[in-house]
Amino acid sequence: MAILESIPQPTHRSEALDRFLVCGLGSLGQHCVVVLKEFGVKVSAIDVVQPQNWEISGLLDLLEAFLTGDCRRPDILEQAQIRQCRAILLVTSDERVNIEAAFAARLLNPQIYLIVRSAKQNLNELLGRHLGKFVAYEPIQLSATAFALAALSNQALGFFKLEEQLLQVVRYQIQPHDFWCDRWLVHGLNNRNRRVLSHTPRAHLPQPRFYQWEPDTRIRAGDTLVCVEVAEQPASPAGATTRSSRQWRRWSRLVQDLKRGSLRPQIVQFWQVSTQHQIRRVAIICGITILFLLLSGTLLFSAQYPDIGWRNAFFATANLLLGGYGDLFGQLKLSTPTPWWLQLFSFSLTLAGTAFVGILYALLTENLLTSRFQFLAQRPPVPEQDHVVLIGLGRVGQRVAALLQDLRQPMVGITTTSLAQGILPQMPLIVGSLPAALAKANLPAAKSVVVVTEDEVTNLEIGLMAHGANPTGNLVIRAVDSSFSSNLARLFPHAQALLPYALAAEAFAAAAFGENVLSLFRLYNQTVLVTEYRIEASDTLKGLILAEVSYGYGVVPILHQARKAPSKLMPSEDVQLHPGDRLVVLATSNGLQCIERGEMAPRRWQVQIEKAAGQDAIFEGGGIVARVSGCSLSLARNLMHHLPGTLPLPLYKHQAQRLVQELAKVQVLAHQVPLVHDPGDKPSNTSSL
Repeated sequence: MAILESIPQPTHRSEALDRFLVCGLGSLGQHCVVVLKEFGVKVSAIDVVQPQNWEISGLLDLLEAFLTGDCRRPDILEQAQIRQCRAILLVTSDERVNIEAAFAARLLNPQIYLIVRSAKQNLNELLGRHLGKFVAYEPIQLSATAFALAALSNQALGFFKLEEQLLQVVRYQIQPHDFWCDRWLVHGLNNRNRRVLSHTPRAHLPQPRFYQWEPDTRIRAGDTLVCVEVAEQPASPAGATTRSSRQWRRWSRLVQDLKRGSLRPQIVQFWQVSTQHQIRRVAIICGITILFLLLSGTLLFSAQYPDIGWRNAFFATANLLLGGYGDLFGQLKLSTPTPWWLQLFSFSLTLAGTAFVGILYALLTENLLTSRFQFLAQRPPVPEQDHVVLIGLGRVGQRVAALLQDLRQPMVGITTTSLAQGILPQMPLIVGSLPAALAKANLPAAKSVVVVTEDEVTNLEIGLMAHGANPTGNLVIRAVDSSFSSNLARLFPHAQALLPYALAAEAFAAAAFGENVLSLFRLYNQTVLVTEYRIEASDTLKGLILAEVSYGYGVVPILHQARKAPSKLMPSEDVQLHPGDRLVVLATSNGLQCIERGEMAPRRWQVQIEKAAGQDAIFEGGGIVARVSGCSLSLARNLMHHLPGTLPLPLYKHQAQRLVQELAKVQVLAHQVPLVHDPGDKPSNTSSL
């Protein structure tokens, strides 16, 4: 947990708390340095050799010191002043080196935070329990979510789980017929299951910053809302239960049609469908013919020879259909006289049975052989429309594909080399050269194209080809170099260029300050981190109410858990934080930096209370003032007994407006006024009794 400053005058941290060490200056390491420097701290680095081509120009100028050597060696770590470092980020491409270096760093500095790049989840959990202050991330896993969500190109912007409850970040484009349109103010959408993250009026051209919205703005048609909300869990998985329910509904309809005598339309429809599958149609014709011949022969033999019974007549006919004419009529002298027409019919049965049963044998053999090969390599067909075309199935591509399948998004994968049978077996797959494979992917009807090969130039080439075939589709391109990404964004605004390591670096950097990053997603070209805090006695978060945390730091509290109490999603803004509490927030890197430095936004509003309707209103109003503003109860009671008066504690605009609304509910007249003139502030909002 980060050691935070006090409000409003933050104390300066010691030099030891401002020093961080990054081991491994590959793409991930370089981006980690950049993000750490945005926090205003000192960063040193170690690498085996000095990189020849810097992905981020001028990176050496950001470093306090750069050492070449093995980060596992104690003497190298000592030269990097490991004992004065607050955290070490071990982000080399070799997991073994990262783990060994973590052991060496812990021996030299028992209090240092260990942030390790590793994909071995079981080992990471074990090391976390034994080493303490240990966090491990897999950068591909962190960034794959952003690629998958960018591919969806719809309302869903993010998703994550808290306390086994799925939460989703959703974008709403308000339509004239929507329930919220022209009826609700923005602040009215906040409830126990939802929090507003941003509101963009229709006439607002620039993209808003994270968590910037006016509470008293009425929602109009054309507005854009982004909310985080609790998602409803499906009642049953989409597996066998769904298939069973579909079969049950099909049989139920069949029984109902039998009762009504209306099977003819269903039979016609089934026959029309079967014409699309000629093999099935031939099998149906052969089966019906054989059944007709079997019944006819049974009736004729039982009528001609009443003494043999129905059972013997049936088996005699079946024997003839299976080629048994010689068994019944092969003798020169028959013990039982048989009419010539019955012998001719029996011979016809044998010929027809040989033909039709042979056809059924052939179809059965073909299906068995086909099913054998399909069992070895069976994949679903390519979707026809509204699907995602995923090009490149390396580590990033496979992780993105798995996430899209979890979201039940139709998709098709394209790769130059075949995948093993056990890798994504339910994903439609096209193998071959990338340009030729695009023609087989129903590209013009696709929802999105995601290009995540290892080669940036190939990604650009395939991306431009895909955009030419589908200009209205969503295009997501994996970039490796930050300058390449920025140039691509300026030249081709229709494409989203994402850097996996740049996305993951923000999580690594946040973890270096002791924060536990649970997930991340992209919103308005910003990375939003789902971050967990554990409140300590020395934290500046201690004693604040959630309204102050939310509007002061620009973060969104979405879970609060007091010590030895159950957790609450979308907690009330009036909850006060105490040591031992657990808090999960949505925050950008800038918000985390503000928390780390204790830099809260200025409070620019006051609440003037005019009058109360009676003694009950005075009593209840005092409790509301103390609860919403966070002031002492004695101060609030004194204010309510000396009306009119102004609350001496300045508030944030959202907080002041909520206080005015809560007071109005108990018949207390109040209004909010700006503390200082702010060109961006709206006129004061007055409530009536």
